[in-house]
Amino acid sequence: MIRYALVCDGAHEFESWFAGAAAYEQQIKRGMVTCPVCNSAKVSKAIMAPNVARKDREAQVEPPIPATQQVALIDEKMQALRAMMREMRAKILESTTDVGDAFPEEARKIHDGEAEARPIRGEASWDEARALSEEGIEILPIPMLPDERN
Repeated sequence: MIRYALVCDGAHEFESWFAGAAAYEQQIKRGMVTCPVCNSAKVSKAIMAPNVARKDREAQVEPPIPATQQVALIDEKMQALRAMMREMRAKILESTTDVGDAFPEEARKIHDGEAEARPIRGEASWDEARALSEEGIEILPIPMLPDERN
């Protein structure tokens, strides 16, 4: 696992963990890394200073965080919204067939009557999705939550 300091085109700084450098590159290319503040997908690595342990100093022990201290990243309304989105996503996933990277081709076949009409899901680039929409093929992106991208 690797942690990168990231910055969006709106100058919002944040961090994210990736399985490795290749996973970061793949997720950036697919627009899966977005700013948690403004949701911009125009994200790049920020300058990071390496964490190098010095041996000429005694180890400094940080005081433990009290057990009663709670850290809230999102409020109750946002938690409820995310729960609804997770539920909607789960229903979509259970009632559709995953065709993977063949989604654009399979959607066209269904639209043209060359394949049986059925609910499908899969992956398409932004350009492929735009082309499907321009051809009159109705598609709907499945929303992803930030915690699903890490």
